[in-house]
Amino acid sequence: MALQTVDPSILKTLGGYDSATVQNAAIFVQGYTPAERDYTNPDLRRMLGAPESVLVGYALTSTWMPLSEPTRAVADRNAFWDSIGEAGAPVIAVLKDVDSPARRGAIIGDGMAFTMRALGAIGAVVDGNARDLPGIEKSGMQLWATGQVPGHGPFHLIEHGIPVQVAGLEITPGDILVCDGDGVTRVPPAIAAEVARACADVRVKESKLHRYFTSPDFDFEKWRSER
Repeated sequence: MALQTVDPSILKTLGGYDSATVQNAAIFVQGYTPAERDYTNPDLRRMLGAPESVLVGYALTSTWMPLSEPTRAVADRNAFWDSIGEAGAPVIAVLKDVDSPARRGAIIGDGMAFTMRALGAIGAVVDGNARDLPGIEKSGMQLWATGQVPGHGPFHLIEHGIPVQVAGLEITPGDILVCDGDGVTRVPPAIAAEVARACADVRVKESKLHRYFTSPDFDFEKWRSER
């Protein structure tokens, strides 16, 4: 699947803002969106990456079974690797555990991290468990996941390039993901340029509000009368 990419300057602009500012900017552009199409829930947490940094890239999705032998045909893992290598853009690998029980085995470790990083992935967003965190960190991959365990079983890629739900967020291949300590905000490429521009408006609005409430002249009674 060919990615619908935007001008790299748009990703750079989005990366200058936190995921919450981007989410607010998207509201300016498209109005309120159901949470499942907007941002992740608290299950997802940042495991690797500088606390204040923001990672922005295109989602490439996949589903995995880390414990059981599938009862149907599975995807070729090399095809998923190829999709990363052929993307020609900063990729965030999105992995989802679809085993039963889900979130019991690990679906990313240092071996996968080094592979994906070499192919061009800059980070991973995982609905499931990670292991080998020191090794993943050495690979240079930033990581968000819903858990951490030491092992897995037979381990199979089931599908890739399909819509998945990660920590309550529906992610479609090619979506722009803005990831930081709060979680992940989804930006459809079609509105990414508008959202990037609106981020500056959000910052201006917030800065005015912050200055107002931190001013030494702030007066509670005046504020109350003007509300």
